[in-house]
Amino acid sequence: MKVHFIVHEAFEAPGAYETWVRERGYAATYSRVYAHEPLPRSIADIDLLVVMGGPQSPSTTREECPHFDAAAEQALIAACAAAGKAVVGVCLGAQLIGAALGAPHAHSPEKEIGKFPVMLTAEGQASGKFAHFGDVLETGHWHSDMPGLTDDAKVIAYSEGCPRQIIEYGNLVYGFQCHIEFTPEVIELLIAASETELAALESHRFVQPPAVLRSHDWQAMNDKLFVFLDRLMQAYASR
Repeated sequence: MKVHFIVHEAFEAPGAYETWVRERGYAATYSRVYAHEPLPRSIADIDLLVVMGGPQSPSTTREECPHFDAAAEQALIAACAAAGKAVVGVCLGAQLIGAALGAPHAHSPEKEIGKFPVMLTAEGQASGKFAHFGDVLETGHWHSDMPGLTDDAKVIAYSEGCPRQIIEYGNLVYGFQCHIEFTPEVIELLIAASETELAALESHRFVQPPAVLRSHDWQAMNDKLFVFLDRLMQAYASR
């Protein structure tokens, strides 16, 4: 399998997604747009497109962030989805999937930074790709927006602070507002890039300080992510 990552910022690293790619012996390619690496010109060599997070939104302009081309990324996402490729978006990536399919992003009712539970909906519990999550799963969070919903989108999971945590846009297309890919290394990158912001958000009920963020064990949710990805690629291979 060939996995292509779009990485918007160095501190929004793929984390456990890269571990999964490496452990499965898959091939990984990258568009590190913060380093001005281009998006793929062709989708022929992509089996799974993974679009990572970032401080941008789908409405961010080139003037506001010269290295981020929301329209070009949405076109790539739409092309992959239409061609039957597997697509996973994380945080900003999830919002870009929604936008690419015609559903604008929205602000989340609450800003969430830390580790908090997501609850599976009835559709999530009935899904073969997510039943192993259980009714409740502790996951990472670092966001203030959430993805839009297309007419046929299914909400797989929600949290107390955000009603759209995992979205199924199609059998092979999924948006994760939550960050199941967090690792200690990724958390350190995010803290280093956000210490001023974290200090200013101490009063928010779903924002945890750096010491708490560093104390979490992320492995259990990473393991759940790996099973989801394995099942996603099984569905892709049998399409």
